[in-house]
Amino acid sequence: MTAPLRLGTRKSLMATTQSQIVADRLTALTGREVELVGVTTFGDVSRAHLTQLGGTGVFVNDLRGRLLAGEVDFAVHSLKDLPTKPDERIAMAAITRRDDPRDALVGPTKLHDLPAGARVGTGSPRRVAQLRLLRPDLDYVPIRGNADTRIGKVTSGELDAIVLAAAGLARIRRDGEIAQVFEVDEMLPAPGQGALAVECLADRDDLIELLRAVDDPLTRAAVDAERSVLAALEAGCAAPVGAFASGDGHILNLTATVVDVDGARSVRKSTSGPSTTAVIMGRELAAAMIAEGADTLMGEQAH
Repeated sequence: MTAPLRLGTRKSLMATTQSQIVADRLTALTGREVELVGVTTFGDVSRAHLTQLGGTGVFVNDLRGRLLAGEVDFAVHSLKDLPTKPDERIAMAAITRRDDPRDALVGPTKLHDLPAGARVGTGSPRRVAQLRLLRPDLDYVPIRGNADTRIGKVTSGELDAIVLAAAGLARIRRDGEIAQVFEVDEMLPAPGQGALAVECLADRDDLIELLRAVDDPLTRAAVDAERSVLAALEAGCAAPVGAFASGDGHILNLTATVVDVDGARSVRKSTSGPSTTAVIMGRELAAAMIAEGADTLMGEQAH
């Protein structure tokens, strides 16, 4: 009898729910049983703000460590948490079909109906910067914690609203509490938001082939373009960079933005081209953004 595959996952409700979705899909398509192995990451136990932690990799490195130690066979991550710099020892064997990539407001009313000075919580500089473009008169509060903890700050009255990923709220069945979903022309999501990444060791050809069953080529092309922008800007997942690509399998449309943290200035550019050139498109769009001062805006954010 073949032993179940060991899937490494963070222990939060969001992470285990996402991992179980991938596990169930893989079993349905291949017949291989999967068991979840909970891992506590540094990003889970630290109470520091995401920007203080350096952002990129804080939820990923411990899972990758378990992979490299042979303690798990593969791992599932929210793709927006993954560093853009590859680790040659690890393969991104699959990217699942993307769920709703947009950001969502949880609270009693829509953003434009909140009173001036209302307190809105988010741990993302990208969200804060773009929210300030929409409502500069609100008070944006940095928060950490899992989705239930954050939502609790609204129900308790500590905050007037919070912003989270729409896909995550739907996965844990809290989407009924969404007051507003921001369209991508209002707030560009984080590169890769809404998609899940499946990683295993690069030398496990048999496992890479198996995991490919849950890969979605359309999503992979789109997020490759988005993450290429992020990489070319040399920005991490905590940077105020939004990017979104979509297409029909042939032509890809890509838009990206960099917004300074006070929302006063931004650089926003779009392009389109063949899906097969996704990575090149992302690099070229980033170069065009840098030519208009995007790197200066990010430099100011860093300091």
